[in-house]
Amino acid sequence: MDVTAPPGRTALPLPALLALAASVFLGCLTEIVPAGILLPAAADLGVSPAAAGQLVTVYAITTALTALPLTAASARMPRRKLLLLLVAGFVAANLAIALSPWFALVLAARVASGALTGILWSLVANYAMRLVPAERSGRALAVAMAGTPVGFALGVPAGAALGELVGWRWVFAGMALVAAPLLWWIVAVVPPLSGEEPGARTSLRAVLRTPGLRPLLLLVVAFSLAHNMFYTYLGPFYAAHGHLVLLSAGLLLFGTATVAGLWLVGLALDRHPRAVLTCCAAVTAGCFGILVFGGREPVLLLAACALWGLAFGGAPTSFQAVTAVLAGRRADIAQSLTIASWNGAVAGGALIGGVLLGTAPGALPWTAIALTVVPVLLSRFVLPAR
Repeated sequence: MDVTAPPGRTALPLPALLALAASVFLGCLTEIVPAGILLPAAADLGVSPAAAGQLVTVYAITTALTALPLTAASARMPRRKLLLLLVAGFVAANLAIALSPWFALVLAARVASGALTGILWSLVANYAMRLVPAERSGRALAVAMAGTPVGFALGVPAGAALGELVGWRWVFAGMALVAAPLLWWIVAVVPPLSGEEPGARTSLRAVLRTPGLRPLLLLVVAFSLAHNMFYTYLGPFYAAHGHLVLLSAGLLLFGTATVAGLWLVGLALDRHPRAVLTCCAAVTAGCFGILVFGGREPVLLLAACALWGLAFGGAPTSFQAVTAVLAGRRADIAQSLTIASWNGAVAGGALIGGVLLGTAPGALPWTAIALTVVPVLLSRFVLPAR
């Protein structure tokens, strides 16, 4: 049975969209939780903190490298069946990490989780938009992707707190055990959708010729590079400005604001996708400027982090929604290119930021500001003005 959205203005299928959001939340938690428990994990596994840090790095790199080929390979699989396999894969990988005494096995499980995530983002984006009429696809996507900002807001601090309370292994075991009921929830409320029809597959070259897609991919890379370059090394920036004690408050404000940002983007995305793209980048650039010029003032420092979170909250969702507008609502290959561009820049931003921090720390925020100007300029080539 294949369910497609009826024409006209209908209510959003919230139970199904929330199950998709929970799946995204699981993927997001799996990706970022290790950042909060690196030190106890490193000590327990007998490796250095730098080596344990690769548990985060290899995840992003794997997602970037595998999103396209694995999405293409799974294109014909029924969508709900694929979603169930992905969630079951996260359960198995997190349990393996929780139980493994060997760092090599933990690293291998992180690679497997990163590959699952590359498929998940593309799958959920198109799944959500196929459940509703085209004119409500942006709002549906915002609901389905709500797990991302919530995961960012809660994942690292919650993981760190639980790691101190019950041990880092129980953090991964808890993610696996909590995710198990999600399998039942998906079966109960998410309608089954068909995969790609035989012979309907579009070549990568044809997808890349889609008008506006290449500028969009460059926009995604520039924005993600800028964000991750600055965000990864926000701690040293706070320390350099004499406010390291405020870092936790700044991160909390950022994470909380991302949820509000996603809500705002969901309201505007269907009618004004180009304006959303431009605003996310322009506001982020403005926040970086405030941090550079006013970072020694605590109020400006915290206000800029909150506004940055507001701008960032809806950015990934807007990128996926615009990808769908350009390439079609079932363009899984195009979505996987967007995901690969984003995650490749996650790793690249951390790498470039680390190099700048070690050689010319003052250049780091200015490089991030310059990169955020690029999406503002590119947005006019992605979509016509509305």
